[in-house]
Amino acid sequence: MKLSRIRALRGPNLWTHHTAIEVVVTCDPQHCNITDFAGFETRLRSRFPAISPLQSLGQTGPVCLAHVLGLAALGLQAQAGCPVTFRRTTPTLERGVFQVIVQYSEEAVGRKALEWAHTLCLAALEDTPFDIAQALTDLRDLDEDVRLGPSTGAIVDAAVARHIPFRRMTQGSMVALGWGSQQRRIQAAETDTTSAIAEGIAQDKQLTKKLLAAAGVPVPSGREVLSPEDAWAAALEIGLPVVVKPMDGNQGKGVTVNITTQAQLVAAFHTAKSFRSHVLVERFLPGHDFRLLVVGNQLVAAAQREAPHVVGDGKHSVRALVDEVNQDPRRGVGHATSLTKIRFDDIALACLADQGLHAETIPALGQRVALRRNANLSTGGSATDVTDDVHPDVAARAVEAAQMVGLEVCGVDVVADSIHHSLEQSGGGVVEVNAAPGLRMHIAPSFGKGRAVGEAIVDFMFGKQGTGRIPVVAVTGTNGKTTTVRLISHLLAHSGLRVGMTNTDGVYIDGQCIDTGDCSGPKSARNVLQHPDVDAAVLETARGGMLREGLAFDRCDVAVVTNIGTGDHLGLNYITTLEDLTVLKRVIVKNIAPHGSAVLNAADPAVADMAQHCTAGVIFFALSKTQPVLAAHLAMGLRGVYVEAGELVAAHGAQRMTIPLAQVPLTLGGAIGFQVENTLAAVAAVWALGVEWSVVSAGLASFENDHNNALGRFNMFTYQGATVIADYGHNPDAMLALVQAVNNLPAKRRSVVISGAGDRRDDDIRQQTQILGQAFDDVVLYQDQCQRGRADGEVIALLREGLKDATRTQAVTEITGEFLAIDTAMDKLQAGDLCLILVDQVEEALAHIRAKISAA
Repeated sequence: MKLSRIRALRGPNLWTHHTAIEVVVTCDPQHCNITDFAGFETRLRSRFPAISPLQSLGQTGPVCLAHVLGLAALGLQAQAGCPVTFRRTTPTLERGVFQVIVQYSEEAVGRKALEWAHTLCLAALEDTPFDIAQALTDLRDLDEDVRLGPSTGAIVDAAVARHIPFRRMTQGSMVALGWGSQQRRIQAAETDTTSAIAEGIAQDKQLTKKLLAAAGVPVPSGREVLSPEDAWAAALEIGLPVVVKPMDGNQGKGVTVNITTQAQLVAAFHTAKSFRSHVLVERFLPGHDFRLLVVGNQLVAAAQREAPHVVGDGKHSVRALVDEVNQDPRRGVGHATSLTKIRFDDIALACLADQGLHAETIPALGQRVALRRNANLSTGGSATDVTDDVHPDVAARAVEAAQMVGLEVCGVDVVADSIHHSLEQSGGGVVEVNAAPGLRMHIAPSFGKGRAVGEAIVDFMFGKQGTGRIPVVAVTGTNGKTTTVRLISHLLAHSGLRVGMTNTDGVYIDGQCIDTGDCSGPKSARNVLQHPDVDAAVLETARGGMLREGLAFDRCDVAVVTNIGTGDHLGLNYITTLEDLTVLKRVIVKNIAPHGSAVLNAADPAVADMAQHCTAGVIFFALSKTQPVLAAHLAMGLRGVYVEAGELVAAHGAQRMTIPLAQVPLTLGGAIGFQVENTLAAVAAVWALGVEWSVVSAGLASFENDHNNALGRFNMFTYQGATVIADYGHNPDAMLALVQAVNNLPAKRRSVVISGAGDRRDDDIRQQTQILGQAFDDVVLYQDQCQRGRADGEVIALLREGLKDATRTQAVTEITGEFLAIDTAMDKLQAGDLCLILVDQVEEALAHIRAKISAA
């Protein structure tokens, strides 16, 4: 069994809405029916008993080893605690070659699970050992390392429940919520509007206390100290007992509480000094440790924290009691569980020594033995939810403390005998204010009810109704995608929006090009969606990117499918038939928001059929309202766009809006049929987004069919009295559309310059010149710069074969080099002639044509 072309599908894709790993698996002939392989299933189950049945209920056909691989990769993730359910195995046209798709929740874990699954299958085949415990431990540990922590995860989960999209910006806890100008960013429980100054104040415990005291919030007295001697002097000034802590520490690191002797204080000073250079001594407040979580101007959760400890039973040592407590399944390593294992380290031993105990001491029955002086959860402490017990005055003090420091999400640490009374009554005070507070104790407290703190933070960031989304238009099809994308972007920009656009020419933000080349894939789309200056995104969505990585978005507001026709790029990446291509292209239609719309070409049967796979609204477009699919759609009072009596018409029941095609330069007054179709699609898309009709009309009137707006899309020039048209058409459907358009233009003699892309099928290359040979007098064939895997001269030979039965072509010239071919054709032009140049290097070729015209 050989694995190849392993891909991570990071968005909705050909197979599923879930993220998934896709791998091509080649099986030996004897492994294409693994149930006939003696003893295989028995050996497999002895190594991984939890694997699902190899045959689904009702399945009777052969089971290949690739299918077992998928089952194992999914099962291993599930047993490791990952929430995955989807897998699929699909045979290709190549015998023994399969595509295996397995859902993942974390990409690294999905890839690693595939590796372990491969090892498992080989072990079952060859009857060699397989350590299932090691495999699951490896996957669990990796999952713990790479997945979001509990605080960030709670906020992201709350955002997802609100249908707010998210994207991890780093491998850590920095996450973008929402898209474009509506996005917000978090890092753990810190928001993007938290100022560095507020964070700096929170880290400076002495400054924090000064500010809180100035606001009338009760705080313990204390000061910074420079040495053990100074610390003891400060303790005597304040009055014992005291607390020693780093000036800017976190998570309770280096904190020692309830110090009553000079020896304890000296040790505590050195402990604090080991974490930070500045040390603080302050009065010890007796009572319980409470963490109050403030979001905005509200207290949203409160927990009573307790330091890690054990209770003696008169039989076991302290070490044994700690081991027993750590067996609690709620206790784990890190932050994945509601409790963390108690650390039995030097700090714990020192804490025991302060109590006159050591590791092997057997405490009396009921004796409480402390193992830390602070109650931080990360060192093994516990938390009990007390949100409903907080006195209103205590809540108000917590909010005041957060606002005085300037933190929007703030953990306020309070020490008091009780929070049922005000701090003044209980003699308590605020001992710390924390930026980016841990949320685990509130989400899943050791005891009591969990609180929806992630939801509270999302509500604060986005309001009760915000989704963080901007309008997203996805455009796919065989031909016309780039022009349609550009026109939609132009119309949205006319409505006052800053538009981010991707297409085969580049990436554009508010009209400025920020990247060049073919940018019709998910990487470029993600760059647009994360740009803070984008109010709307229009994304050309090519087949290659969908196959390679899936969509860049979870759902779009409008999905436009221009056409499928006879297809393009067939035979690549296991997309071999028109049906395969149609299923792939409709991925965007299957991932539209419920309030959104699909804009579909009613005249293309493959596209029109996508309507039945769409759960949102549908707007059909066609050149004539008599087209049967469109006519039936309009008869039901649904939305459609078409041409009638020289006007573009948008109809919805009794509503009817029109624009004369004479006022749409892109269509040359309606003469260029395929540009009319592109215009219909673009108008339908912005109509679906609610753009005013007056804006649509003005936008169409200002969109010229030139190299600035429609680069390489029927760009027209005049050269010595002849008409020169440059276009990037490169498949049979494009040739038909171009011939139809050219036939609507007057010309004495017609010539065409063409090459062929080597990665097309032989018949596709031949068909292009078969079509052109019926419409052009002179044909110039050229070999372009990149043959895409073809031998020298092979493409030109295929193009020449297509001209074998040409009814109109009289002269055929073969040239090596695109620019030389252009010069050859243009040099023969006379006034009244027409030359269609099918460019390969779009920008360079157009620049060459313009330079030649300028020189003339």
